[in-house]
Parts: sequence; structure tokens; C-alpha cells
Amino acid sequence: MTDDKKTGLALIGIGPGKVSSMTLEAVDLARKADVRLYEAYTALWSESALHELEQEIGSIERIMRPTIEQPEDLLEMAKNQLVAVLVVGDPMQATTHIDLQLRAESAGIAVHIVHGISITTLVPGATGVSNYKFGRSTTLTYPYGEWIATSPLEVMLQNYSQKLHTLVLFDLDPSGAGTGDQQPMQASDAAESVAKMVSKYKKMELGEEQEEILEKIDGFEVVLCSDLGTDDQRLQTTTIGNLGTKSSGRLNCMVLLANLSEIEREAVNRWK
Repeated sequence: MTDDKKTGLALIGIGPGKVSSMTLEAVDLARKADVRLYEAYTALWSESALHELEQEIGSIERIMRPTIEQPEDLLEMAKNQLVAVLVVGDPMQATTHIDLQLRAESAGIAVHIVHGISITTLVPGATGVSNYKFGRSTTLTYPYGEWIATSPLEVMLQNYSQKLHTLVLFDLDPSGAGTGDQQPMQASDAAESVAKMVSKYKKMELGEEQEEILEKIDGFEVVLCSDLGTDDQRLQTTTIGNLGTKSSGRLNCMVLLANLSEIEREAVNRWK
């Protein structure tokens, strides 16, 4: 990284969903950029919040996954201009952005990074569940026709067996291509995906412990988190079996709760 910010690639975390949650550094650098690209496939701001952001920093162009994963044109621009990629949350929690950073640096392009508030820090603070007791995170995906991945369920079961909570992000792209037409997963969609994963997983050769956990999974507690970090933030403590009955927000995720301490129990009971 260099202090000369007249040209180069700026990876700017814009936080969860409103201008007031961005750092001053993020706003200032985005204003100075010659080109501002809003990454619109990993997470989304509301249209009203995006309009407010444009009023604050200048015009924004939306980009999708191919622009980041095939960044030749983007990097060519960054050789002579300051190109800002605006990322919801924190820019460096995605492998694609680390790859982009490395490719830019190997091409001799200056890279400027501004971190932002991320869902991984918002969730423990908002729910009251200890961040020390989380296992691997996972993303709950949409079914593709008759096929559905079971890896998210496997992560949840492994964490649960180790008495670790799981942050479960909800998919927002039914196509999986990252090229547009996002439909952020709702609680009812998530319940359907989990049910299909469980059904498929039960047909596999499982150990005794896994079978026991699967038999009880409908009763497992979760905290449904909607629109965290925005004025519409809402939390609901429920069970996997009742997840599909809950109304949700624009962007959603959940925490699968494992072994709760007394303080954690008191915290999550607030959302029942």
C-alpha cells in the first residue's frame, strides 16, 4: 500500500447498509476516486441508501462477479486512474478480493484498502452470542433444480457437535452465476433449503452421532437476523423447524445456536 492515492485500486468497505456507518476514510477516498464501482453480487444496499451514497460521493456504476473475477479491464483503468471498488461490509473477507489485490500488486498497481463494518462483527454484537464460540461460517444456498449442496449442513452439524455456534449467511443469487437478478433468500427459502439438505443427507452413510443430531435438528434454536446494521434491523429467536413461519427482511442470515452460557441464553431470549 502507498500513501499516493492519485491512481490505483481502492478496495473500500462501505459497511452494512447506510452512509452513516461508513468510516470517514471510506467516504473521503470514494469521493476522490475517478471511477466508483459498486459490487452488487455479494450483498446489497437498499436503493434509497445507494441514492444517498451517490449524493455523498458521486456517481456509481454497478458491477457483477465477472468484472471482479476477470479484472483485466478494471486493472487497466487503475494504472492511470483511481478506481474504487465499493464492497458491502468489509472488502477483504472474500477470496476474490484478496486475489484481486494480489493481481493488482503483481502488475505494479497501487492498492488502497479501507476496511468496513462486517456481518461477522455485527452478528455477535447484535445477538449477544459470544464471538469466541463460533465455528466455521457457511452460506445456505438455493437448490438448483433437483440438486442441492449438503456442505452447508455438514458445517452446521460439525460445529454443533463441537458445541460451537454457526453463522449461516443466506444466498442472494438463485442462479449462482453472480451476474444479476438477485433474489435475497428469505426465511421460508432457507427453511426449504435446510429441509432438502437434511433429506439428501439422511440418504448418505452416516455415523451414529450424526444420525442422532439430524433427528433433533428441527428443534435446534437459531437467531434469524434481518437487515443488520440498518434502521430496519430485526432479530428473532426461533427453531429450524419454525424458521419458515417467520417474516424476514431485505437481507438475512441466521445463527445456529449450540451450547449457550447463562448470559448468552438471557441475551437470545430477548428475541423470542
